Amino acid sequence: MSHASPHSETQAARKNSTETGAPSLAHLRLLVVDDERDSRLLMRRVLEARGAQVRLASTADEAIQLLSLEPFDVLISDIGLPGEDGYQLIRRVRALPAPLGGSVPAVALTAYTRTEDRARAIRAGFHMHVTKPVEARELIVVVASMARIREASAPAPQ
Repeated sequence: MSHASPHSETQAARKNSTETGAPSLAHLRLLVVDDERDSRLLMRRVLEARGAQVRLASTADEAIQLLSLEPFDVLISDIGLPGEDGYQLIRRVRALPAPLGGSVPAVALTAYTRTEDRARAIRAGFHMHVTKPVEARELIVVVASMARIREASAPAPQ
């Protein structure tokens, strides 16, 4: 019986992820906010597999605390959080100065699928509304597009 080396397993994983056509998320710093532990861990696994650095929060307060400690390229938040919901979270985020995360591109994840729900998420301050459950490839593509928004809005180097 032969054993695959860790190197060959890594090469196989890279080949498989490249074949999916999903964009790389290398060097992106992402904040995922979801009260469901399994959802947080699944999103982290999917996003880290594409090269992202992922931090997790289960509440709006935890998310705000993390934003105060480090910069993020994209915020991904469930709407149905306990206590303060995702709408309240994004309003708090948008009230922050830009250097402290106030302008971070944000994705709302929700089981609410009506047109009114999408419009409410956008009005609250999210850039995009994605219906749960979200497919891995869709999540990756959405995050990559949000990162492009961040790059486009970044100030030019002095």
